[in-house]
Amino acid sequence: MPDAPVHAPTRRRLLAAAAMAMPFVWTQARAQGGLRPTPRQTEGPFYPVTLPADNDADLLRNGAQAYGQGQPCRVEGSITDTRGQPLAGAQVEIWQCDAAGHYHHPGDGARADPAFQGFGKQVVGADGRYAFRTIRPVAYSSRTPHIHVKVRLGSRDLLTTQLYVQDDPHNSRDFLWRQLRDPRDRDAVTVPFEAAEGGLRAKFGIVVAT
Repeated sequence: MPDAPVHAPTRRRLLAAAAMAMPFVWTQARAQGGLRPTPRQTEGPFYPVTLPADNDADLLRNGAQAYGQGQPCRVEGSITDTRGQPLAGAQVEIWQCDAAGHYHHPGDGARADPAFQGFGKQVVGADGRYAFRTIRPVAYSSRTPHIHVKVRLGSRDLLTTQLYVQDDPHNSRDFLWRQLRDPRDRDAVTVPFEAAEGGLRAKFGIVVAT
């Protein structure tokens, strides 16, 4: 007696099987591709020639002096590699001008308010998180508001970039912001500065290729 014929799966069954497999395929592709690294940008001319004696994560206090100008802001986030793993032990640095647009740098005429620390650094722990107390950056000369950011791991410089304020009207006229041609790169370094307790808050996640 001949074997019974084997019927091919119906179109409906094939479509259902494909739909069930799609989330797995998408997840696998995302895992293999990894996170998009935070785009690099120029360090700029005003990195401190010598680091200030007070260089902790609170830029609103420089030694015994308290800074009361500008809009207080907390800039926070985490540092990860492209796999999403926290980069424990990494050092993140930020530096920026004061509320009048001046840096602690001889090239800026040393006109910065001495009460504004202007530079801070922090070593992240096992969770990769960091937080700085500073001011919302301001526009000066031909530049849109920005905060300079550098990430180091041991003796290696992993990333230098700049952080911008979402929806600031100066962005579209800024030559460095416009160099970020890919909208994904602009979005990665342009974040909202939102109202929070005690001032503003900006969340800036940093992804570095190690």
